[in-house]
Amino acid sequence: MTDVHLPLDSQRLLIEIARQALDHIVRGRPYHSAGTNDPYLEGADYGAFVTLFNHDELRGCIGTCTPLDSLRATVVEMIEAAATRDRRMKPVNVDELEHIHIDISVLSRLERTENPLSLFVGKHGIYLVRKHKRAVFLPQVATEQGWDIRTLLEQTCLKADLPKGAWRWPGTTVSTFTALTIAEGK
Repeated sequence: MTDVHLPLDSQRLLIEIARQALDHIVRGRPYHSAGTNDPYLEGADYGAFVTLFNHDELRGCIGTCTPLDSLRATVVEMIEAAATRDRRMKPVNVDELEHIHIDISVLSRLERTENPLSLFVGKHGIYLVRKHKRAVFLPQVATEQGWDIRTLLEQTCLKADLPKGAWRWPGTTVSTFTALTIAEGK
């Protein structure tokens, strides 16, 4: 499995694009993300999750493990979704903009694993699918929660509305990925 590599200049540009998109979207103005000459941002190899915080409060988190467009376009799409369509919370409003902090997790390609217990907490994220049910956890979640790999697998099953042990069942696909997290202002 390859780790995600984005040069620092590409990371900064991606955060800039995300901030501009967020500002336009929350203010109700159309945002048209023009292409860049940055090959890292114009490639379609990476998925992305965007997490928005107002101070330490989660204000939205949405992403995709299977991108259909460039990383730049995927991040813009996920910014819009996290700010306006995360079912768990109200859309971000204009009064919050100056307090919103953006984290972007750039994901490697998914790789199916036959031995999920061999994965490493904090390094590997989990994408689990069984029939029409699926769930994902970013690599940092297990570390933040203090989970071991078995607990991460069980919690991913529960998130997918499956029994804890469903990760072991035939017909359940467990894929893994790595992520590079880019935090705004860091």
